[in-house]
Amino acid sequence: MNYFKWLGTTCVVLCAFSCSQEDIVETPENLTTTEITAPIAKRAGLKPIGSGVMMQAFYWDVPAGGTWWNVVNSKVADWSNAGIDAIWLPPASKAQNGPFSMGYDPFDYFDFGEFNQMGSTETRFGSRSELIDMIDTAHENGLSVIADIVINHNSGGASEANPYTGGNTWTDFNPMSGNFYRSATDFHANNVHNNDSGAFGGYPDLCHYQSYVQDWLWKNPNSVAKYYRDVIGFDGWRFDYVKGFEPWVVKEWKNEVGGFSVGEYWDSNVSTLNYWTSTAEASAFDFACYYKMKDAFMGNDLTALNDDMLWKQNASRAVTFVTNHDTDEIINNKILAYAYILTHEGYPAIFYKDYEEWLNKAQMNNLIWIHNNLAGGSTSILHVDTDEYIAKRNGYNNNGLVVYINNSDAWQERWVETNWSNTVIKDYTGNSSWEPTTQSGNWVKLQAPPRSYSVWSVK
Repeated sequence: MNYFKWLGTTCVVLCAFSCSQEDIVETPENLTTTEITAPIAKRAGLKPIGSGVMMQAFYWDVPAGGTWWNVVNSKVADWSNAGIDAIWLPPASKAQNGPFSMGYDPFDYFDFGEFNQMGSTETRFGSRSELIDMIDTAHENGLSVIADIVINHNSGGASEANPYTGGNTWTDFNPMSGNFYRSATDFHANNVHNNDSGAFGGYPDLCHYQSYVQDWLWKNPNSVAKYYRDVIGFDGWRFDYVKGFEPWVVKEWKNEVGGFSVGEYWDSNVSTLNYWTSTAEASAFDFACYYKMKDAFMGNDLTALNDDMLWKQNASRAVTFVTNHDTDEIINNKILAYAYILTHEGYPAIFYKDYEEWLNKAQMNNLIWIHNNLAGGSTSILHVDTDEYIAKRNGYNNNGLVVYINNSDAWQERWVETNWSNTVIKDYTGNSSWEPTTQSGNWVKLQAPPRSYSVWSVK
């Protein structure tokens, strides 16, 4: 997330009344059996998350005005046909900045654009019905839908006397949905816990050690997690700013409601990322890979790709990416970076603007096809120097591949050892017209065009 792009923060007093935690009922009114079973029925035939490629289906400051869910709805069929298996949505519930918010300043976890609070009824992205309709369309096209979960902090509470600080804090949350009222006791510091791993920007920091907070976030039948899953229809979770709370929170959420889970642990240290994934029992975005690709493709030194990354430590827990809504530093040679993550291990995520606006969609679709059909098995690096990088996937229920990335200004050729003996191979990108035959010892000469790549496999 990038909170510094917010349009401002103004705390709004929403209600003249208060409600004690003891007065809250366990099941929201108007929650019917049909509402719960409908999303479950529509999940039949979904592609397993991780079997294809993830689409980050937004960017920072998507158009306001409540149109974004409809934009996504219009694209999911094409994305599914291209080989996408899941879409990651921005935080979908009402936030402090209402119609202008990207959702990372959460106020009411149960308002998806149906209550007139925080300056609007709809969210920046649209209405609750438009969200559910879009999720239904995604499910009908075999796509899972990943929710962006922001539970480190809240925003938009009214001022109240705080016995734990001796002054007033913005910790009085009275959402119009009538669910998950919060007060000073639910934030740090309080009667049971002074702090956790980290607060952000001075915003009220939720205390996950409070049983009341745990109940409302994931444990109770009407918890945030179960409402997102059973009523709205989400299939997986992207946890925002997981440095701010302990990994057991993600683990308990996932164990309670299931679903693919990935954390935004923004750190380039591979050991730290690997520790977090093991402790949380969830995936993490491979920031180690991201920064090494930045060194390789922005710094013009492909030897950086030899360094350690999360996908090399634990590919099943690594979500690789070239850019996201927070950062877009790999600008030069960006298609080469996509050629890297879409031919290597890990679960690759592609960015909406890269796919829809900035890069060649035919090239992206070709790389997605290569990932889904050829990029199986373990990885062996065959050659790396400043300008050239060659690696092979050893195959798993497919023939595997050899990827040749060339960051120089001229065509390059190199002899490499493949997995194929006396076999005709071809470049599945179409960048090279060669169709060489491998020798009996598996060796073959390959080529790659300048500032480009080739991907070779059995013809």
